[in-house]
Amino acid sequence: MSHWPLRKDDITRPAYRSLAQGIAAAIDAGSLRPGQRLPPHRDLAWQLGVSVQTVSRAYEELIRADLISGEVGRGSFVKSGPRETIEVPWFRAPTDRPPIDLSMMTPVRLPQIAGAWSATLIRLADRLPDPAMLSFRPRQTMSLYGGMAAVWLARCGMVVPAQRILITNGTTPAMFVALLTAAQPGDVIATEAVTCHTLKPAAQHLHLRLKGIACDAQGMDPDALVAAARASGGRMKAVFLLPSGGGPLAQIMDRDRREALAQAATRAGLMILESDPTGPMPPRRPPAVSSFAPDRSFYFTGLSKCLSPGLRIGFLAMPENLAEAALNRHLSMAWMATPLMAEIAQDWIAGDTAEALLAAQRVELAARNRMAVRILGPRAQGFLHGLHRWLPLPDGCDEAEVLARALSHQVALAPGAGFAMGPAGPALRVSLGGAALRDLEQALRIVSALLPPDSRI
Repeated sequence: MSHWPLRKDDITRPAYRSLAQGIAAAIDAGSLRPGQRLPPHRDLAWQLGVSVQTVSRAYEELIRADLISGEVGRGSFVKSGPRETIEVPWFRAPTDRPPIDLSMMTPVRLPQIAGAWSATLIRLADRLPDPAMLSFRPRQTMSLYGGMAAVWLARCGMVVPAQRILITNGTTPAMFVALLTAAQPGDVIATEAVTCHTLKPAAQHLHLRLKGIACDAQGMDPDALVAAARASGGRMKAVFLLPSGGGPLAQIMDRDRREALAQAATRAGLMILESDPTGPMPPRRPPAVSSFAPDRSFYFTGLSKCLSPGLRIGFLAMPENLAEAALNRHLSMAWMATPLMAEIAQDWIAGDTAEALLAAQRVELAARNRMAVRILGPRAQGFLHGLHRWLPLPDGCDEAEVLARALSHQVALAPGAGFAMGPAGPALRVSLGGAALRDLEQALRIVSALLPPDSRI
C-alpha cells in the first residue's frame, strides 16, 4: 500500500507495524510530502479503529527510522530532508568507564596483528620505493599495485584484470565512487530492507533515493527487484547488495540466488553495486554476484574487516565501459589511495602474512560464534566465520530499552533500527571481534539475561 490516507482494511497484525509500514510506503510514493503534518494520535486511531497506543508506537517507529519528526505542541511531520548530523548505529558517547563494546564490527584484535605491522614496517624501512613517498600520480598507484589487488580479488571470487581495479582508501570511498558512477541525483537505488549503515547517509549526500526490496531466507527476492524497477518508471538505476555475510543479517546467499539476482538486474537494466567488506573470510563461498554480470557490476572489498582495522585500503572492480568515468569520480573525490597503505598491503599479500592472519581470524571467529549461539540461542543469526550476529527481538519488545539496560551493565550493542530502510521489527547487532574473549563471554551472558525468555528459543 502506498496511498494516503490509509483505510481500516490496510491494517493487519501487528497493527503498529502495519500502520508504520503504510505511512512509510506513502512517504516513499510521494502520497505524503515532506513537511506534511500527520493526523493527531487520537484522530488517526479513530479513523483506523485502532488504539491510541498503537498510533503512538507506529509514530515512534517512524521517528526512529528518520522518516518523521515529532514536535511537542505542534504534532508529527514528514521529514523535509536529510539531516546533517549522521546517526551511527554504534556506541560513541564518552563514559567514565568504557563499556564492553559489541557495537562496532571489527575483526578480532589478534596479537599477531601487531607483530605483522612491526615486521612489515621494518622490512619497508630498508626498501621503501620512491613512489610510496613521492608519488602524486593516481595512475601510477594503479600500475604499481593493481597486480596485488587482482590477486586479492581472485581470492574473493572475482577474476578482474589489473587495469579495471581502482585502489581506494577503504570500502566506503569505493562505494561512493560506484554510486557516483552508476546514478545521478534523484535516481533510485534498490537495496535489502536491512542494509549497510553507511549507504543511507551516502545516498542522502548524493541526493539518491533508496528503495527497500522484499527478502527471504536467501536474501533479496529477484522477482521483487524486477517489479520494483518497473514500478519506478525508469528512476531505479542500480541495486546495492551485501551477499557474502557482511550485511547486518549476516546472510550468505547461495549460488543460485546470486545468479538469479544478476539475471534480474540485467533484465531490469540495473547496475549491480556489490559490497563485500569481509572479503574471503567465509571459506568456500559461492562466486560473487558481479561475476555473473561483470559488464554491469561494481564490486568492492577491503582489508580492514578481515585482516587489520588500521589497514584502510579498498579495491573496486569496475565494468570496462565505465572504468574511465569511475576513475574521474575518484579523482574529484579523493585523488588517489595512500601509497604507503598499498605498499603494506602488497607486502602482506605477496608474502604469507595475509593468509596467516586470515586463517587466525577464522579460527578465533569460529570459537566466538559457537559461544554466541550457545549463550544467546539459535535466534542469533549468522555464520561460523562472521564478525557479528543478528538477534531479532520479539514483537512488542522495546529495542531502545534493551540497549539502554545493556549499557547500564557496561555492554554496548548496535540497534537494529540503525540498519533498517523503514519500520522494522526490533533487533540487535552483536559484534564479536572487538572485545577480549573473556569480556565477550561476560557481555553475551549479560545480554542473554536481559532478553525476554522467548528471544533464546
